[in-house]
Amino acid sequence: GALVFSLLGLAMPNFWLGPLLMIVFSIGLGWLPVAGRGGPQHLILPSFTLGMVMASVLTRMIRSSLLEAINEDYIRTARAKGVSEWKIWLKHALRNSLLPVITILGLQFGALLAGSIITETIFAWPGIGRLTIQAIQTRDYPLVQGCILVISTSYLVVNLFTDVLYRLVDPRVSYGG
Repeated sequence: GALVFSLLGLAMPNFWLGPLLMIVFSIGLGWLPVAGRGGPQHLILPSFTLGMVMASVLTRMIRSSLLEAINEDYIRTARAKGVSEWKIWLKHALRNSLLPVITILGLQFGALLAGSIITETIFAWPGIGRLTIQAIQTRDYPLVQGCILVISTSYLVVNLFTDVLYRLVDPRVSYGG
């Protein structure tokens, strides 16, 4: 289940998935609006389009990290001590497999920003991605620079937050030389 989901999500780029979702859920079934921002239902298709690739990468990473962690000695020791499987998975395996997942989350934020440029354009959703595209098309260079500055600053802040999360999840992580 999770492997199939992650492979499908990785195989479909935003510029292909967005129009496909529009065709199926808006035009074909008539369940959701094609574009715009009139209410919460307008958020579903763009959110799913942006989140599909990210969720696929995270699902694959969490799965592989958990499979690696579950074979470690501390897990066998916890089982030998009679710790419940639920506690083993939640307290030991998940906690110890979070560092690679946090790394991917930080990196995926950059992909989210890049994907938002395409997704906002496809769904006619106003945002920094669509604003950047419009500024490029109209050759408004100061606006392009401002958009890039906002995007890069937010990416740096997320990477800083990722480093702080490392320290919270694993106190053994040090930043010194």
